[in-house]
Amino acid sequence: MTTVYDFEVKKTNGELKSLKDYEGKPLIIVNTASKCGLTPQFKGLQELYEKYKDSGVEILGFPCDQFNNQEFDNIEETTEFCQLNYGVSFPIFAKIDVNGDNTDPLFTYLKEQKKGILSKNIKWNFTKFLVDRNGQVVERYAPTTEPGKIEDDLTKLL
Repeated sequence: MTTVYDFEVKKTNGELKSLKDYEGKPLIIVNTASKCGLTPQFKGLQELYEKYKDSGVEILGFPCDQFNNQEFDNIEETTEFCQLNYGVSFPIFAKIDVNGDNTDPLFTYLKEQKKGILSKNIKWNFTKFLVDRNGQVVERYAPTTEPGKIEDDLTKLL
């Protein structure tokens, strides 16, 4: 059976990171953008991370520029923006596509596990996937779902 732990993702420096490194930890995987109306959700994501990181929770951010070009071209600008404006200390990975011919394999898997309301495609920035300690996708949240609204579901996985 496939789990999120079977995937590798690119770090901002281009090196591959195995998601096996997060085995046994609840995850929130989210496609992000720095220049979006929903960008303030970084604050809520960081608050969840700070509150639950000692319980093993990890939040993995994947910048995406597919929705109205709302991400910086340079990944260093993205990470600096997130750190300076929202204090983001959870991992931010290399920019990816979440839909179309060049969809990152992890997001292909996530979308197959939990489809959206009308289709499996991701409709906007800040679509969030909750993954249990066994690497199984247990929930998908709409871009407009504030991170705090995930907290009850997240604590059930601790």
